Amino acid sequence: MGHAVLSGRGRKRLLSGHPWIYADDVTAVEAEAGALVAVRAPDESHLGWALFSSKSRIALRLVTRAEEEPQRAFWRLRAQRAVAHRRALGLLAPRDACRLLSGDADGFPGLVLDRYADALVLQSGCQGSDAFRDLWLECVLEALDVPVTSILDRSDSSTRTHEELEQRVEWLRGERSEPLEVQEAARHDVPALSYEVSLTEGHKTGHYLDQRENRARAARFARGARVLDAFSYDGLFAVRAALAGAKDVLCIDQSQEALERALRNAERNGVAGKLRIEKKNAMHDLRERAARGERYELVIVDPPAFARSRREVEGALRGYHELNRRAIALLEPEGVLVSASCSHNVGRDIFLNAIADAALEEGRAARVFDYTGAGPDHPVLANLPESEYLKCAFVRV
Repeated sequence: MGHAVLSGRGRKRLLSGHPWIYADDVTAVEAEAGALVAVRAPDESHLGWALFSSKSRIALRLVTRAEEEPQRAFWRLRAQRAVAHRRALGLLAPRDACRLLSGDADGFPGLVLDRYADALVLQSGCQGSDAFRDLWLECVLEALDVPVTSILDRSDSSTRTHEELEQRVEWLRGERSEPLEVQEAARHDVPALSYEVSLTEGHKTGHYLDQRENRARAARFARGARVLDAFSYDGLFAVRAALAGAKDVLCIDQSQEALERALRNAERNGVAGKLRIEKKNAMHDLRERAARGERYELVIVDPPAFARSRREVEGALRGYHELNRRAIALLEPEGVLVSASCSHNVGRDIFLNAIADAALEEGRAARVFDYTGAGPDHPVLANLPESEYLKCAFVRV
């Protein structure tokens, strides 16, 4: 059993609720990389148990404040609770998809686990989650009551470099041909949706599961509307809009492969006649469309992260301002802008300020009538602001 001793500042941070302790606040440690260690205060009193990283700035990721060392039963109970939460949300239908484990927020630091029909895809981001991967996966499989035929470890995120871990992509069970088809079950006034996923080549773990609820929200404003979906990727904002009765939907993306997948997704859902695709650089293209006099009742902008570190925030804000300004210029009066940011370094207030300033520059008033984040299968740990990354503003201008 290893242990780590904190500085006074580290103890104060841990007692304030934040689960991450940085290397500068660890005064002594005896443990192997990735090990579960007992965390002690400067006076040697017990503070909890954490996963230790020997390379990252985040040296300790708290697992529990309990006295007793976590064993298999501890992890099994956490997995059961995580799965039960998704079951209560109605996300475990046989061919549906959802996030099963969301890292620290579900009590599994560094690990993301997504389900796509009968396949699981995981991403491990730290030494601890690498070390505990197999145990945690076994616990989740015990808790699930849906078949799993394939499991892919797609730990290929660039964040692994901070832990001096190599990127890794390997099938742990049942290597399969692609694409895989997912069928979102119908819920209340939201119709069913079918789409394809490439587990090995798609973004993130294969798809943007976090935008599921926001796609349904945006579709409420699509009936009879002309819709533009910028940075459309696989087109699911657009397909949802078409299913809701949009007059015409245009998808813009720089990836021809993603656009062709958007067309196939439209065909799967019987709305191919309403959806058009154009391979364009959205930032340049929106300005040109506005200059030509094109107008839409609903514009969706869901770009990739503009700020992957704090050093990039200033440039990101300029990017969000310019992007939203160009989107607003394309909107008819009283049109709806759906603007998203997945840059966790850009907070809510400065993101909304970028939209407000963009509208002001266009001579419009931005009225935010809804503001959301990721779906409920992507919980946010209240004591870990870093776990809240996705912002989605619904704005009438």
